[in-house]
Amino acid sequence: MGYSNDPQRRLVEHNNSPHNTYTSKYRPWILKAYFMCSESEGEAMRIERFIKEQKSRKLLEKLCDPSFIPTGILAQLVRVPDVRD
Repeated sequence: MGYSNDPQRRLVEHNNSPHNTYTSKYRPWILKAYFMCSESEGEAMRIERFIKEQKSRKLLEKLCDPSFIPTGILAQLVRVPDVRD
């Protein structure tokens, strides 16, 4: 979970980083879904922070479900359609 102006590049970085980080032990990461939310980096960070604060696997699973329609603070998310299993 994170924000980037180039999600494919960011995924490659996560999977190939030489650093031993918390996320490195769960490699390889697979991009299941991504969304556009704003041109503003601050707004993207605010939404990312909101999602992470929920600490909800169920929410993450909903976000990966193509039939899920975000509401509330997440209503501004727009699914980018070219990513699927």
